[in-house]
Amino acid sequence: MNFEPTDMQQQIAQMIRDFGKTHIAPHVLEWDETQEFPVSLFRQLGELGLMGVLVPQEYGGSGLSYLEYVTVVSEIARFCGAIGLSVAAHNSLCTGHILQFGNEEQKQRYLPKLATAEWLGAWGLTEPNTGSDAMNMKCVAKKDGDDWIINGTKCWITHGKSCDVAVVIARTGDVRDSHGMTAFVVEKGTPGFSGGKKENKLGMRASETAEMIFDNCRVPAANVLGEVGDGFIQSMKVLDGGRISIAALSLGIAKGARDAALKYAQERYQFDQPIASFQGISFKLADMATEIEAAELLTLQAADMKNRKVKMTREAAIAKYYASEVAVKTANDAVQIFGGYGYTKDFPVEKYYRDAKLCTIGEGTSEIQKIVIARESLK
Repeated sequence: MNFEPTDMQQQIAQMIRDFGKTHIAPHVLEWDETQEFPVSLFRQLGELGLMGVLVPQEYGGSGLSYLEYVTVVSEIARFCGAIGLSVAAHNSLCTGHILQFGNEEQKQRYLPKLATAEWLGAWGLTEPNTGSDAMNMKCVAKKDGDDWIINGTKCWITHGKSCDVAVVIARTGDVRDSHGMTAFVVEKGTPGFSGGKKENKLGMRASETAEMIFDNCRVPAANVLGEVGDGFIQSMKVLDGGRISIAALSLGIAKGARDAALKYAQERYQFDQPIASFQGISFKLADMATEIEAAELLTLQAADMKNRKVKMTREAAIAKYYASEVAVKTANDAVQIFGGYGYTKDFPVEKYYRDAKLCTIGEGTSEIQKIVIARESLK
């Protein structure tokens, strides 16, 4: 396998760096402090083709591969993990679910608007009492003539209030039946569908996380994705790709923290020499370099397998688990290298530190990844 960046990947990375310096970097602190969700920024990212990276050109997307997608998410996350998270969730979850399991009419209806960010997407699986235990979900959908009526609440949903369209998984059968859940597309403005509480988070504060509430929400049968009862199975396949997203997000956060630490360690003088010359600091930088490179290779391996349509449940879980833990460790060490300055908002590493932790929780905790890795390894 040759993971040397292609010309396309290099061009995408440079485009994001140029865009990020002007449109992201100057606002990162403000967005984080105020928890502003900068919707207009995502429209601009849509114009650049970064909100429909994997969507074929016939549906208005960029038609690129998962390798380019890793580049997109990681390069954006080097500027701001929250913006990277929203880009990842929009691309891989809502848009990805419709792309993977929608029929032709559904793809024609939704993908062009999602790919250009005319519409923002959300994806609803998690509930207040069912995080990892998704098969115990309480949100239900009952058949009523040619429609389905959805009742229940989803929580921790990226773009839960601001989305224009959501893919929602609801129970249509028995509890703990893996074929007892169905995926529905629900559009903003549908009676009975509303956004709820917006979460006040430790990190990723510029990425909106909120409840979605369904109160006798009537959805036509034409909005069912795939077959009735396939929602959970579809979700597990969507999450395989989503874990590559979080691995890429983790990689970008780790690189951002590493870059800041490298620069500071060469500029900060103590005892008449840069602190990078001290072994205690240089060894932290060496660990960062080694672990980030390993995380990147694992992420690219999973992306390559996804491109080739090879089963990669185990590899995606390994990449997500390792990269997310590396992001937390790298950000922690970066704060330590900055010392007292690292604990202030005047320097960037405290935000990388706060943002990184989400990567070990979202789209399957590190503990769930270990279960998946062990289960797949024992087959």
